[in-house]
Amino acid sequence: MTRILIIEDEQDLAGLVEYNLRAAGFETDTANTGAGGLSRARAQPPDLVLLDMMLPDIAGSEVLRMLKGDSELRKTNVIIVSAKGQETDRVQGLELGADDYVVKPFSVRELLLRVKAVLRRGDAEEGPAAVLTSGDIVLDTARHQVRVKGEEVVLTALEFRLLRTLLERSDRVQTREVLLSDVWGIQAEIHTRTVDTHIKRLREKLGPAGDIIETVRGVGYKLSPQ
Repeated sequence: MTRILIIEDEQDLAGLVEYNLRAAGFETDTANTGAGGLSRARAQPPDLVLLDMMLPDIAGSEVLRMLKGDSELRKTNVIIVSAKGQETDRVQGLELGADDYVVKPFSVRELLLRVKAVLRRGDAEEGPAAVLTSGDIVLDTARHQVRVKGEEVVLTALEFRLLRTLLERSDRVQTREVLLSDVWGIQAEIHTRTVDTHIKRLREKLGPAGDIIETVRGVGYKLSPQ
């Protein structure tokens, strides 16, 4: 059964979300502090985390950084659920590695749809095993591993998904809007600099091998095989 961890300090809201998730067939666990959430996640890694950004002990952004920095948890899907709904807040959350961002107040039905969409996206990535290569880059979908000249490069789940998308569509221009839709699973309702930021970080992690990711000025990006 798919397990969802709810990290939320508003107990009434956490209870409502938990009730509806269980009614939809999910197994749930809850924590009302960031430290408690991290402890529960490490004890029993969840399939998805619903994370509030304003927790009483640790900022939600720091909890997210710690989740994505943990080798056992970095692949875990995370949906931020927050009253902070400014564009800058949403962009920051996605740049830190969240899979989606839901603004409070929200309808439970919408939240359930987003949870299912993120989980479906994760299942799709588990599809047929493949090894994708270009230049010095080798991406193994089965191992969820990237190597450059034989050395492993540690990527976040979003960075991995972004690189995989570019490799699968090699030599084809991908607009920022298409990448937002296909990699992040959202429509172009936020400023597209979040794509640029992830491309920059991906290039930095790949080193000189990342030069094959070309910027098509005014349009988007493409991976040009050597």
